[in-house]
Amino acid sequence: MAFIKEESEEIRIEETFSIKQEETEEQKDLMLLKEECQELNDLEEKFNPGEISLFTCQQCGKSFTQKANLNRHIRIHTRKKTYSCPQCAKSFTQNKYLNAHMRTHTGEKPFTCLQCEKSFSLKGNLKTHMRIHNGEKPFKCPHCVKSFTHKKNLNTHMRHHTGVSPYLCDLCGKSFSRKESFKTHMTIHTGEKPFICQCGKSFRCKENLNQHVSIHSRDKCCVCHQCGKGFTDRKRLKRHVKTHIRGKPFMCHHCGKCFAKKANREDHVRIHTGEKPFTCSHCGKCFTVKGNLNIHMRVHTREKPYKCLQCEKSFTYHTILKRHLQTHSGKKMQCSVV
Repeated sequence: MAFIKEESEEIRIEETFSIKQEETEEQKDLMLLKEECQELNDLEEKFNPGEISLFTCQQCGKSFTQKANLNRHIRIHTRKKTYSCPQCAKSFTQNKYLNAHMRTHTGEKPFTCLQCEKSFSLKGNLKTHMRIHNGEKPFKCPHCVKSFTHKKNLNTHMRHHTGVSPYLCDLCGKSFSRKESFKTHMTIHTGEKPFICQCGKSFRCKENLNQHVSIHSRDKCCVCHQCGKGFTDRKRLKRHVKTHIRGKPFMCHHCGKCFAKKANREDHVRIHTGEKPFTCSHCGKCFTVKGNLNIHMRVHTREKPYKCLQCEKSFTYHTILKRHLQTHSGKKMQCSVV
């Protein structure tokens, strides 16, 4: 069914999203706290193996063999930060974490990946980056078999199962499951085109810029014999030719897929942008296509529009009716291979 295919395509597109930038300032602070906790644990195991922990934290119950380690640990709860940055007034519990923060101002990145030579300002960021090379994916989805290298990717993926679209446009009411899709959508209202080619032409989406750049990097060796339009590769030419031979003049600028109706193209484009403008008034679940919302509403209304003419039984979906008809004909449904 068409709507199932579109929803699955949307899931695949969103799941390929990857984080390529370093963490924000807030994430870096959390990373420093995590490293501080880990360092305390390492110190306890290294210098006091097997010793009884006499000093216990009253807030979380964690124990330490030395009082100095307990005092350092308590700062995590009290957030007492005596070391302040002279440039932005941020504060830290220890001087070494202030020094690590100062790298955000100086641009220093002392932690370098030995495989690709990419550098990072924090050791924890390097450890996270190494998962790209070793293939480690520690964050697993509890609902399906997929796993991810970053927790943020897992959180984004989980919205496919929960149907949550937390990014809401105040101007038109559309909601999105991804922040990046929301930002791209907002350029429709603002008219902003932040992705600029060196030739001066600007675009709303980075994908559109990448397609445009290929015009400069390669010659248009593939020409349409019907309209004379040139393309950089044969694959794009083939997509374009379909607009002539099949009467589908509305082409998706993201992937080149063509449609006979403009409305169908608009529905398809939402797979790329992540827009889900059709919201269920009962449970808040959002959909990219209105038809999918109508089908979903049967869960709440208990509507069963598909009736069997032989026994008058009713069904919610047409596929279930077809399966039911086999009980009358005695034939098994055959799966056609396209």
